[in-house]
Amino acid sequence: MEGLYALYDALIGINVPGDKARAVVQAMERDMTTLLATKSDLELFRQGLQAEVRVLRQGMETGSRELRFSLIIWLGSAQVVTAGVLFAALQLTMR
Repeated sequence: MEGLYALYDALIGINVPGDKARAVVQAMERDMTTLLATKSDLELFRQGLQAEVRVLRQGMETGSRELRFSLIIWLGSAQVVTAGVLFAALQLTMR
């Protein structure tokens, strides 16, 4: 708030009419309270972002576990099928 008083004084010091200087200061104050983020705003944003990252990490870990499990099942099935084909081919060549 002190900065706004200093701005008002500076505007008056360069011969800006009082009502115009007051309008500038009021516009600055309004913009500062509605458009600019405060430290607490940024801290809340950071905390929310950290929570979302944690959720994403958990989802990725779960997804990678499921993918790993699916790959193990698929590779095991492929080995069983390959072994079956090889044994069938071996049986055919022995006859």
